[in-house]
Amino acid sequence: MVSIVSVAKVAGVSNKTVSRVINGEPYVTEETRERVERAIRDLGYVPNMAARQIRSSRSNTFGIIADYVSTTPYSVDIVRGIQDWANANGKTILMANTGGASEQEIKIWKMFQSHRIDGVLYVTMYHRIVDPEIGDVAIPTVMINCRPKTSDLLPSIEPDDYQGARDLTRYLLERGHRKIGYIRLNPILLGAELRLDAFRKTTRDFGLAESDLSIRLGMEGPVGAERNYVFAAATEMLQQKDRPTAIMSGNDEMAIQVYIAALALGLRIPEDVSIVGFDDFRTVSLALRPELTTAALPYYDLGLQGAELLNSVVAGGEVCPGSRVMSCNLVERLSVCSL
Repeated sequence: MVSIVSVAKVAGVSNKTVSRVINGEPYVTEETRERVERAIRDLGYVPNMAARQIRSSRSNTFGIIADYVSTTPYSVDIVRGIQDWANANGKTILMANTGGASEQEIKIWKMFQSHRIDGVLYVTMYHRIVDPEIGDVAIPTVMINCRPKTSDLLPSIEPDDYQGARDLTRYLLERGHRKIGYIRLNPILLGAELRLDAFRKTTRDFGLAESDLSIRLGMEGPVGAERNYVFAAATEMLQQKDRPTAIMSGNDEMAIQVYIAALALGLRIPEDVSIVGFDDFRTVSLALRPELTTAALPYYDLGLQGAELLNSVVAGGEVCPGSRVMSCNLVERLSVCSL
């Protein structure tokens, strides 16, 4: 194995200088840095991470504990954001998927502790309130796409579902819609309640009465095994004598069934009924015709900024526990018309 001594000899510098270059430390001229890096490449030198960990007491590694994120197509962007941050900042990422099993989660926390992981990013597939199964493990942790039941326990970063739904509702109202339908996402989801609350509050602020709204339950039950009522709810809603001129669906996947219900009744989108979704799940939102107006969940940025926040926690910076929210930006497409 090529040693740091060999690199120093080829580059014509001291062992300490090579170490500074490897660790990204200052006080090395650009010319010297380039010479050392060239020697590293030519010799195929690979740093001994175990030895560096012993010397620094840091592993330079972040762990990800996820429930179903790594197997869920649209939320995997959270992991992509974390990985991109790690690549840009010289960190290593270890990822473990719990599959929602608390026993497995406990084992992962202990495994991460035994590997001296610097910090943990605790990530959930859907936006929810949860208490991690930490036990007696003490590792700096940031929660992503979720928040702890005890708000002062851990810092968290999550999407602003309320703001996203408020902006979508206002978008419809500002285009003249005064008869609006809403098909609710599964009530056990935190995001579902935040979105519905924002819809109700925003329509009230614009002077709409409860009779101007048609609110229906779209799905319910355990996540992943929900009972789905979306098509029936949309069909019933659109067959009303004084039917809504716009329908807001709990998410983009539900919007597919709203589209199908409207088309089955011979209605045109958006001329006869405008439709909006939520999430900007692009496999859906860009495939529908017309393309779907929606609010984008900031999954990639949640991962990117969550990793940056954890880095601050690990470095001992002043990071207040509590939740930070990230905007769900409105994405205007062609599924809404003005009245």
